[in-house]
Amino acid sequence: MHGFANPKRFLSLASWLTPLLLVGGLLIAGGALAWGLLFVPPDRLMGETVRILFLHVPAAWLGMGGWTAIAISSLAFLVWRHPLAALAARAAAAPGAGFTAICLATGSIWGRPTWGTWWVWDGRLTSMLVLLFLFFAYIALAQAAEREGVSERIPAIFGLLGAVNIPIINRSVVWWNSLHQPPSLTMGKSAIDAAFLVPLLFAVLGFSLLFGGVMLARMRALLADRQAEARLRRKAMEALAFEQVRGAS
Repeated sequence: MHGFANPKRFLSLASWLTPLLLVGGLLIAGGALAWGLLFVPPDRLMGETVRILFLHVPAAWLGMGGWTAIAISSLAFLVWRHPLAALAARAAAAPGAGFTAICLATGSIWGRPTWGTWWVWDGRLTSMLVLLFLFFAYIALAQAAEREGVSERIPAIFGLLGAVNIPIINRSVVWWNSLHQPPSLTMGKSAIDAAFLVPLLFAVLGFSLLFGGVMLARMRALLADRQAEARLRRKAMEALAFEQVRGAS
């Protein structure tokens, strides 16, 4: 793992992996959405509204996956001082927040014809909303730490503490009475018909590849900003030292 922590090695890997993930993700996710929207039959109970499943479920998965990436990267930074771990956590925050917002929006649209309301304050929906606010708080905290030159340990600790919400989201429909349906996919079992399950799995794969591509692209951009800032700081120090030498002579 530490071998790829070297910025040059990371950039050489990310330079070809980023477009591969983005293009592959777009193709697979686009194909899965077309499959789900055009060829999957209506559900016996939910009718045509079931088609939002192919966007809603991957968005929910990647919202939670985004914070999981933040937590793992934060742990790597705090324990092993992994050079790129803090950047990886920051890079995962924005796409994670985006997918969480998509999950909440599509869930609300889906809930209106299914439940007769746009929103209910049950465990699953409320904990997902909390996750969105956690993303916003983490992004603001990481930007403030970068701007003020504060230790990156602070957003890393916040990233670990926020991970407590992930199992709450996952188990909320089991722990509390909810309008939200119970888990449809468990270890070795599925309550989803194959006609829906296969394109759904492709949609999850495609959007996961997109997430990975966006995360790598953001890591490259953040690393480039830091390298540019370091070069400017070094040039400023050299110019100051030169002026001091001239003044002394």
